Amino acid sequence: MGSGTLVAEDLVLTVNYITLGAAAVTVTGPRGRRANGEVVARDFDSGLALVKIPRGLGPPAPLGEAAAAVPGQPVFLLASASPTARRVRPGVLTEVGPFDATWEYMLDRALKASAPNPGFGGGALCDLQGRMLGVVSLNLAEVARASLAIPVDLYRDHQDELLRHGRVVSRPPRAWLGLFSQSGAGGLQVVAVIPGSPAARAGVLEGDLLIGLDVIRLGGRREFYTELWKHRPGEPVLLSLLRGGTPKAIEVVAGDRTEFYR
Repeated sequence: MGSGTLVAEDLVLTVNYITLGAAAVTVTGPRGRRANGEVVARDFDSGLALVKIPRGLGPPAPLGEAAAAVPGQPVFLLASASPTARRVRPGVLTEVGPFDATWEYMLDRALKASAPNPGFGGGALCDLQGRMLGVVSLNLAEVARASLAIPVDLYRDHQDELLRHGRVVSRPPRAWLGLFSQSGAGGLQVVAVIPGSPAARAGVLEGDLLIGLDVIRLGGRREFYTELWKHRPGEPVLLSLLRGGTPKAIEVVAGDRTEFYR
């Protein structure tokens, strides 16, 4: 289950991880009316997805300007807690800035709010005028009473491409390896490898310590992603790593995450 927001009479904007592997999608409005939905667009770079439904579940939400959001601004989170239950949590924006995560994911500008997500991921972060500023992606309650939202501008700036092509085609496709990493002493610790991914096929193992990419010594995860995304799917990427203290070099032929999950 997940939350979503009507951004047009026949379109629901949500977070991408909710739709992964979905053979069918059922969208339930606040009054219990149900509609069959179809995932028509996914953007792995931003983490957003679009579900198309028949019209009639309700009016679309007005979209705000996430680019104008500032720390200290009052906001509220709106999320589904069950097919018909909706919950609201007030808070303020505590941070507006870069964010990177373990799964080859990075935003130049994310919105962090002081309130934990009151329901399932994919709901709306709104200003006090009810304008949607972002899509709530992560509950950061394990480290703080906070939530992270993807700016709605990443949808609005590319909505025509998403509807026409099902993905953003104006942005160069990014190389994808299929590994999860955490900052560690002297490099990046591989904490998981997706079965069947380019990294798995090349022999990268959980527990490896990444210390370099091509000729670049890795100082952190943001640097890793920045260098990795200079490559395109299908190109070779040379990883330097330590395995049990022994240096190794592994060449990975980068993949396309969208095609892999298709």
